[in-house]
Amino acid sequence: MSGHSKWSSIKHKKAATDSKRGRIFTRLIKEMTAAARMGGGDVEANPRLRLAVATAKAANMPADNIKRAIMRGTGELPGVSYEDVNYEGYGPGGVAIFIHVLTDNRNRTVAEIRHTLSKNGGNLGETGSVGWMFHRKGYFVVEKSAAEEDKLMEIALSAGADDMRDDGESFEIFSSPESFDAVKSALEKAKIALAACEVSMVPQNHVKLEGKSAQTMLKLMEALEEHEDVQNVWANFDIDEAEMQEAS
Repeated sequence: MSGHSKWSSIKHKKAATDSKRGRIFTRLIKEMTAAARMGGGDVEANPRLRLAVATAKAANMPADNIKRAIMRGTGELPGVSYEDVNYEGYGPGGVAIFIHVLTDNRNRTVAEIRHTLSKNGGNLGETGSVGWMFHRKGYFVVEKSAAEEDKLMEIALSAGADDMRDDGESFEIFSSPESFDAVKSALEKAKIALAACEVSMVPQNHVKLEGKSAQTMLKLMEALEEHEDVQNVWANFDIDEAEMQEAS
């Protein structure tokens, strides 16, 4: 799982210091607006909105921004209607890529995603071409310096996690999407810092990349995540930590 966890960790660390914080806020606002439109504006009754709001608060988004995003979703304020769309494709070395977007123009977005993939050594696939390689799970990364293994495992499993794995310098914790909130709350209550925390599409197998292919893959991931409509990108690459850090 090294490629998956280290990429997630790098993304979260960058988000804390990213000079493009405005882009991060835009992404979160779109997610809250879409979540409120689909499931209502009650945070406690809408799991997707609850996670989006928690993520926005963790990114230090002002409370007024959060409130307005929800009100746009519920129709109390005027706003754009976004459509949830998933795209599937391939990267260098046959890496499987699963992309989630929120868009107000599906035709524009698919053309731009296709261009980004082809420009960076990948290609767009048909619906279902790689989705079967991923399972939707609650996903957490805890650096080893943040918790003792036995204590962490006890807290996570007691809260409803399904599995915990050692990934070198960190631990990966997996849960069902339904148990995500409970596991997250238990870890936060124990004051355990999370390097990554999301409901994720977790790959079931991995493709090892090195050298040029690895660097091209990481550039492709960066390019996709820079797209204004892309909410998240998941891929099944495995790249050594040294190469991952060098590229970041």
